[in-house]
Amino acid sequence: MSDERRARVARKTKETDITIDFSLDGTGQCQVNSGIGFFDHMLDAFTRHGLFDMEASIKGDLQVDCHHTIEDTGIVLGNAIKKACLDKKGIKRYGSCILPMDETLVLVAVDLSGRPYLSFEADFPTEKIGYMDTEMVKEFFYAISYSAAMNLHIKVITPGNSHHMAEAIFKAFAKALDEATIKDTRIKDAMTTKGTI
Repeated sequence: MSDERRARVARKTKETDITIDFSLDGTGQCQVNSGIGFFDHMLDAFTRHGLFDMEASIKGDLQVDCHHTIEDTGIVLGNAIKKACLDKKGIKRYGSCILPMDETLVLVAVDLSGRPYLSFEADFPTEKIGYMDTEMVKEFFYAISYSAAMNLHIKVITPGNSHHMAEAIFKAFAKALDEATIKDTRIKDAMTTKGTI
């Protein structure tokens, strides 16, 4: 993993034990095993399509359900993203992506504003995708938006198959975050009139 814009974050509770190594300047390498197959598939898609690198050790109380494991992974990943952004000097700050996946079309927009907010519009036709509850897609991104202190808007424009909807969301988020964290040589400081974000 690259040493540039890289973060390692660990969080241990009575419910989960999670450590994530994350790099914004990667090549799409992902090593993850949460015990939830579809969730692993989504984290791999996020990493590869954002050209990030991530190694994650994720242990949770799956004998209860998938909630704590997925939510806490979002908290840790959000903190890692925030830490890897450093002081945000020179980055674009904003990113967006409209991404198609078969019949599904998704919009994701990101603002690394330092102010957390999530707008999430997606109605999944099924309650589960494999062993992952579809309601956990929103919970995961809520956790990321608040722990990373980002303004995150997610909207499924054209719904369809639950798998396609979730995967399009994760991939579009990756693309939007990649755009927001790209360094632009024209930007000498943080992209804000306030002087800091």
